[in-house]
Amino acid sequence: MTEPLIIQPPKTPDACVIWLHGLGADRFDFLPVAEALQESLLTTRFVLPQAPTRPVTINGGYAMPSWYDIKAMSPARSISLEELDESAETVIQLIEAQKAAGIDPNRIFLAGFSQGGAVVFHTAYEKWQGPLGGVLALSTYAPTFSNELTLSASQQRIPALCLHGQHDEVVLNAMGRTAYEHLKRLGVSVTWQEYPMGHQVLPEEIRDIGVWLSERLA
Repeated sequence: MTEPLIIQPPKTPDACVIWLHGLGADRFDFLPVAEALQESLLTTRFVLPQAPTRPVTINGGYAMPSWYDIKAMSPARSISLEELDESAETVIQLIEAQKAAGIDPNRIFLAGFSQGGAVVFHTAYEKWQGPLGGVLALSTYAPTFSNELTLSASQQRIPALCLHGQHDEVVLNAMGRTAYEHLKRLGVSVTWQEYPMGHQVLPEEIRDIGVWLSERLA
């Protein structure tokens, strides 16, 4: 697997954001965002992993960076659960590496855009057993959340910020809202924020993320 891109902060790191890109992108996709956020988050390291390149069924089997195969788009996403689990394990290894480097897990955050966000949801609320600083879910959905989902006490204490475009044509707004509603039902401290955009990221959204992270790292 390609080594993650690590963006060191200007001061000694005492916090970390592990940020997963979307389908077909790469580890450099959110580099400008990480650099912008570090202007105020002076002690926060950013870890930007790279998804493996593999065939994606909905794209005619064309190989591209992908956290998991998407086999069909409707009525709901049909995905490779095995590959989703593998990607979650990759994130867990990155969390453990940051813990070994001296970062308190309560100051480790998981962030993901689109497909990367689905991996982050799956990791934080179904696979990881332990504290985390929080989850940033951008323009994403939770393919494995259901009404049967239950959370451990530590998972329930992981806050989440869900951000979505009102006009998202790739991951429908309702799909993101459903993930939010599942977490809200389970007692997670979760916030929903919408923007007048499609499947993208806006400067206003990044500012809101910076405020949310700063409040939790204060």
